[in-house]
Amino acid sequence: MDVETSALEEFVVGSVPTVFYLPDYVTIAEEEQLLNNIYKAPISKWRTLKNRRLQNWVPPWLEHVTHRIYAESKLFPSAINHVLINEYLSDQGIMPHQDGPAYVPVVAILSLGSPVIMNFTPHQSFKNAGGMTGINNDTISESAPSHVNESLSEHRPFSVALMSRSLLIFKDAAYSDYLHGIEDSELQRYDEAINVNNALLGDGQIPAISDLKIVSSSSEYGGGTIIHRTGTRISLTCRVVLKVHKTLVKLKI
Repeated sequence: MDVETSALEEFVVGSVPTVFYLPDYVTIAEEEQLLNNIYKAPISKWRTLKNRRLQNWVPPWLEHVTHRIYAESKLFPSAINHVLINEYLSDQGIMPHQDGPAYVPVVAILSLGSPVIMNFTPHQSFKNAGGMTGINNDTISESAPSHVNESLSEHRPFSVALMSRSLLIFKDAAYSDYLHGIEDSELQRYDEAINVNNALLGDGQIPAISDLKIVSSSSEYGGGTIIHRTGTRISLTCRVVLKVHKTLVKLKI
């Protein structure tokens, strides 16, 4: 691990470099203040999309948070200058996507309110490695070239549980080689997340959050543990724009 990532070494989760999960990054009081400020914003600051609302700006009351993320993570080359504030209802998510080349390849996501599961899937170029269209990691042919098998085996889907007040940071391969998204569903698989232990409180208990329900058995999810999203989630997606354009808001959301 290089000098830049060593500051967060204890927060690394999963096997894909580099994914960091920091539980309880802000306090309950800080979360309440952030939510108050977000919902005090003029209605003109909100943009309504098909499956969510968002704000796209870095107001003064948010700068102390973005500066803290920049200073403590040591992963951003310069101060964070772009923040998307997304609002998701309990059945809303976002399709698998990449943030694109307009940004430095590192992103920090601060989650407020209802917990959610974020899924990472390998980019299509890895699914089709070596021209083997439609192949997946469970059906890798023993006769396939070794470099194809290695590429596919190194790019497997994974998910991260984003609990309230947590901070997720990912960069490098996790940024460029994967799509990330959230299912449009109130029920989401919890127990298979790569940070399932990190997402728990220090005493090993599920966080006592009023809008989080744990369902231990669900035939729809193979009998695994799932979360039932019953509240609204706010996410603050923090990035560094390489070159600020007036049209960026319209093109990169």
